[in-house]
Amino acid sequence: MPAFPSVGKPFSLTLPESKATIHHMNTIEKSLDKIAENILHIDEASLATLWDKYKSQMEHFSFSPEWEKSVIIFSIINAVRVKNSVINEQILQKQAAADTAPPKRPPGKPNLQLVK
Repeated sequence: MPAFPSVGKPFSLTLPESKATIHHMNTIEKSLDKIAENILHIDEASLATLWDKYKSQMEHFSFSPEWEKSVIIFSIINAVRVKNSVINEQILQKQAAADTAPPKRPPGKPNLQLVK
């Protein structure tokens, strides 16, 4: 058996397509996760000041990377707003449910009287 079995064969650094696709998707997912983590640390008030700027840039279409970025940034700002709105709505619903909960019965026998 030769010491180098691949001698005479083309050498390829490329992964088979299915493995390359899986690796690529994992890399994309990790990148998106890092982006989301960074965005979660930005407060909505800071983003709100940028909303008009990126809305205006987005409304003035051009075939440019700057326009594409403005669409992505505007969408991210709106996504944070939606996320916070959903969280606030859930908090309000839980508070309303807690406020309307029936009073708990005290332990022990109830104090009942026979009425005729």
